[in-house]
Amino acid sequence: MHTPTSSVTMDDSAYRRLVEGISDYAIFWLQPGGTVATWNAGAFHATGYTADDMVGAPFSLLFSGDDSAAGVADTLLKVALSEGRSELDGWLVRKDGSRFWAQILVDPVRDDDRPLGFGVVMRDRTERKRVEEELRRSQEQFRVLVQGVADYAIYMLDPGGHVTSWNSGAERIKGYTPDEVIGRHYSAFFTREDVARGEPMTNLAAVVREGRIETEGWRQRKDGSRFWAHVVIDRITDDAGELIGFAKVTRDVTERRAAALALEEAREALFQSQKLEAVGQLTGGVAHDFNNLLMAVQGNLELMRDHAELPERLNRLVGNALTGVRRGVTLTQRMLAFARRQQLHVEPVNVVTLISGMSDLLRTSLGPSIAIEVRFPLSLPEVMGDINQLELCVLNLCVNARDAMAEGGVITIRAVTDEVIHSQTLAIPSGRYVKLSIADTGSGMDAATLARATEPFFTTKGVGKGTGLGLSMVHGIAQQLGGALQLESGESTGTTVTIYLPVAPSVPGALQEVAPVVPQRAIRHIAEEQGPLPVILVVDDDPLVLSTAVEMLNYAGYDARGASSGHEALRRLETLDELVAVVTDHAMPGMTGSELAAELANRRPGLRVVLASGYAELPAVSTGIAVQLQKPFGRDALLAAIRGTG
Repeated sequence: MHTPTSSVTMDDSAYRRLVEGISDYAIFWLQPGGTVATWNAGAFHATGYTADDMVGAPFSLLFSGDDSAAGVADTLLKVALSEGRSELDGWLVRKDGSRFWAQILVDPVRDDDRPLGFGVVMRDRTERKRVEEELRRSQEQFRVLVQGVADYAIYMLDPGGHVTSWNSGAERIKGYTPDEVIGRHYSAFFTREDVARGEPMTNLAAVVREGRIETEGWRQRKDGSRFWAHVVIDRITDDAGELIGFAKVTRDVTERRAAALALEEAREALFQSQKLEAVGQLTGGVAHDFNNLLMAVQGNLELMRDHAELPERLNRLVGNALTGVRRGVTLTQRMLAFARRQQLHVEPVNVVTLISGMSDLLRTSLGPSIAIEVRFPLSLPEVMGDINQLELCVLNLCVNARDAMAEGGVITIRAVTDEVIHSQTLAIPSGRYVKLSIADTGSGMDAATLARATEPFFTTKGVGKGTGLGLSMVHGIAQQLGGALQLESGESTGTTVTIYLPVAPSVPGALQEVAPVVPQRAIRHIAEEQGPLPVILVVDDDPLVLSTAVEMLNYAGYDARGASSGHEALRRLETLDELVAVVTDHAMPGMTGSELAAELANRRPGLRVVLASGYAELPAVSTGIAVQLQKPFGRDALLAAIRGTG
């Protein structure tokens, strides 16, 4: 800076007043040796020194002890002389000893080569320094925070989708180090299928448009493994609103998703269990009432058939009706099996012997187009089961397998021993089981059909070709035996049905007493003997069943009386001296058949009591009960139970 000598003397009063009146900037003049020559109001405000304090004092007075000792002030002036200008941002000391951050600009003033002094402009930037320090500290803390977060992948993308920053969480979750990933396009984290669909660029376009997106999906690590990611992407713009990049936060929620899916599956399983339990209760109740109706129809048809004067044609019609009744009985048995309310004769069963004994039945039932393969181990323990019901289960499953193979195929029957430990899927206690499986090579079931396969009355067969109770029956029998049913199927891969049956204990305990199986045979009329006829009391709250049973016994030569409740039966007991037997229903209001039998045992010890029921809810041991009779029963079974000849 070259300034004429006349200007340096500052004779211009207006110029002097302007400089001295500025309060935001300290503007002062230094002699060539560094002493203060002038001092304006801004210098006073910044330092607290007055003009009297500073004029003639060295410029170095403003510097702190260390800087003053180091000759910072002299260095600043020397640099200004050599380079034409010098600048410094640093700490200065006020008159009261406090420090402030000053921005200093020094210009030398020359007359040709002769230095005349220095013009100094200084400003207090303490507040700005504080703000900058806080900003820097905040940015550093934020950087450390982001870098230290290990559970979240937090990184930046440029407007094109390339990675520009990478934290430790991103390295842990995705497997890439910063050197490996910075500069790469973020589509490297997507699966091949998502990249083919254009999802990476679609997501960025949505963020540009909407400002933010939140999504979940499969992502890929460096090693190729996949994880389920929760992703948030935010748009970043400058002060002018121009896009400068994206902030992306990714979290690995694979375990959370797996837990949520497991919870949903558990809820669905509970819902299905509750639904099936409700349907089972309804089905059991319907089957029980239907049994009573069938019993009335069967009993009266048998009485009609035994009339000698019945024409042959009507006899055939009655026979057809009885065939229909027997089919109805089979249907109700399946319904009760699903509801787990049918009576079972549980005993140790040899599965190998069971299947071998069914070989001829299976061949004739399945036809020549079906091949049967049986694969059993050399040694297989016995299971606890009802041999008749298990035969029915195997036959039903084989017929279902045959129907799934319209053009023929192979049915494979296997059995192996398995140790089940804490199985929530099968819902059976831990222990040893025999897995009896029947597999076909048919068309299989899709997921929707498989989910409903064990529902009652659900069938994929045509109208009139199935009741929809086959698998339901097997399911109910398996559960009632303490086992489970498992289905595995897929479209075009066939179906495998596995029944888990508990292994029989080495020393069987007491088994449930059940009604004897009575073969169908003609019952001769009982010849009248001398004296009164034997009296039998029939107790049932269903008038139709009661009248039918009474009529059957009267027709067979007994003096049958009826009572509609247990309490009525006890009242009538006092007048029936010739009573030889009581046939009572179990499920009656006020007093059950079991309770009636116990009371009869006290009042008439030795009296034969036959307990009839359509359910299997009877106790294993009941006081006073001679035999249990399964509804619906015919005349033959009823008479055999009374006489004890079954």
